Amino acid sequence: MRPQPLIAVTDVEASSRWYQFLLGCQSAHGGAEYERLVADGNLILQLHRFGVEHHHGAIGDPNDKPYGNGLLLWFEVDDFDAAMARVEKLKAPIILPRHRHEGARHWQCWMRDPDGYAVVLSSPDGSAP
Repeated sequence: MRPQPLIAVTDVEASSRWYQFLLGCQSAHGGAEYERLVADGNLILQLHRFGVEHHHGAIGDPNDKPYGNGLLLWFEVDDFDAAMARVEKLKAPIILPRHRHEGARHWQCWMRDPDGYAVVLSSPDGSAP
């Protein structure tokens, strides 16, 4: 099984640039309506513009905020310290600053993406003894 999350966003190209910078991933599609972001050849996130229906109908209602209520976009990164430097450069709104999670013994940082989705970066489990 391979999760392939898709979120609806207001500006696919801007969100693509934001996630590419934050996660060090690459575009595998590009465009104003839809994007596939990959890392090491694996799909990690899909972006779809609100209001574009394609063959499946609307993905979400852009007026129903906050986006992603109850959803965390969680990414484990091997370069946590470098990722924290990228978070700082992005000036991402921080929900929970860098902290050590006792149970998993890893580092975490919770933030908001350009549309307000909650995004969590964590280091691998056990990497913060």
